[in-house]
Amino acid sequence: MSGTPTPADLEAVGTQLGRPPRGVAGVAHRCPCGLPDVVMTEPRLDDGTPFPTLYYLTCPRAASAIGTLEASGLMREMTERLRTDPELAKAYRAAHEDYLSRREVLGAVPEICGVSAGGMPDRVKCLHVLVGHALAAGPGVNPFGDEALAALPPWWAGGRCVAPPSGWDGAEESR
Repeated sequence: MSGTPTPADLEAVGTQLGRPPRGVAGVAHRCPCGLPDVVMTEPRLDDGTPFPTLYYLTCPRAASAIGTLEASGLMREMTERLRTDPELAKAYRAAHEDYLSRREVLGAVPEICGVSAGGMPDRVKCLHVLVGHALAAGPGVNPFGDEALAALPPWWAGGRCVAPPSGWDGAEESR
């Protein structure tokens, strides 16, 4: 799902990140609390910088929980499984191709042609990116994103990660 970000969405994302968001093309996923938790980012930022990370995880609670998974050595284990499981490697390569095709819709950037994110398709380098892709694309697209997502606690259970932005009317939650 992708929706045009509202001013309230951009304010929430800025609060989540602790800085103004850059290159937001859309809201790719909303947390069960209604706030954006993944944004879709332009492949070239306003200053001309190529930016390969299409799906950017913004929720600090989700990011923290994913950081705990990364620290556990999970990425190393996942990368090893790529070497020993041809079907998993094939599915992960398909996730890489999906990522590239979705980013290409926003624009072609020659400097990052063929480069996705998160280590795809040959290794697992960043679970934040893979979970962002899994949330945005839905189940069954990114096997490691799905696996990491399933291992996360419900980051939204304690309520919103940030206060609703000024002008928040809750309409965003219905999208």
